[in-house]
Amino acid sequence: MGKIAAELEEALARRTLEGARGQTSARPLASGEGWMVRDVLCTFGPRDRPFEEQHAGVCIAMIVAGSFCYRAAAGRELLTPGSLLLGNAGECFECGHRHGAGDRCVSVSYTDAYFGQLAADLGMRRDERVFRKVRVPPLRALAPLVVRACAGASGSIQPPWDELVVELAARTLSVASEHRGSVPPPAAAASSRVARIARMIDDAPHEVHTLDTLARAASMSAFHFLRTFQRVTGVTPHQYVLRARIRAAALRLVDDTAKIVDVALDCGFNDVSNFNHAFRTEFGVSPRAYRAGARNV
Repeated sequence: MGKIAAELEEALARRTLEGARGQTSARPLASGEGWMVRDVLCTFGPRDRPFEEQHAGVCIAMIVAGSFCYRAAAGRELLTPGSLLLGNAGECFECGHRHGAGDRCVSVSYTDAYFGQLAADLGMRRDERVFRKVRVPPLRALAPLVVRACAGASGSIQPPWDELVVELAARTLSVASEHRGSVPPPAAAASSRVARIARMIDDAPHEVHTLDTLARAASMSAFHFLRTFQRVTGVTPHQYVLRARIRAAALRLVDDTAKIVDVALDCGFNDVSNFNHAFRTEFGVSPRAYRAGARNV
């Protein structure tokens, strides 16, 4: 995802060059009464042992690069770009990187009182304020927020963070309540293969990624790969590839002045009409309108 992923790769390269241990750094981006936004960059890898941490407040973290396994009381899931990490105040959790090194998140922490008031304003009862799942997959409703957060973390724009944190809480509460079904986790070996394929897609979303090519790369049948990928990531391979391409394109539209047709082709779309349709479906506006709006923030 442009600058975001490049800065993560640079941090991982420095760690390798220096022979240092993995670490997590959190850079404050914005704060207000009852909330704080941080740019969290992690260089832990497969050889680093996970350790237990605790959420000080309610946490919603947007994964913007890399991937990792997240475990809390409500379950264990693979977190990939475009998905949300969900954490309850006071809850212990653990993150592991056995599938690959490094990740980057834009993390929003809310005080319990502030988040509780937001939930109450949405008409949710007290027992509906606690997250019962640890992840929301990369859904269409979240894509605009994730891209705005990425652009803000990279310095491309300065979004109205106070509005973004409220909108993020509202959308998360809405979509989390719709995705409460329990799905049995696949075998560890299958999950590891899917995690590797997800990273391959995120590293090069513009490449040709079909169900057959992805399944072959995972050494799985197309049927088994499709079912396993959806169980591990929460979306189908096609949805994952499409959203990875659209997020990359949206950031390109903000970051540089390339022609829209060039952005479309560079990000893996066959023609500009398909790109315009997919972009409008995801973001609700045309690429041209999105670029103009982002630069007027």
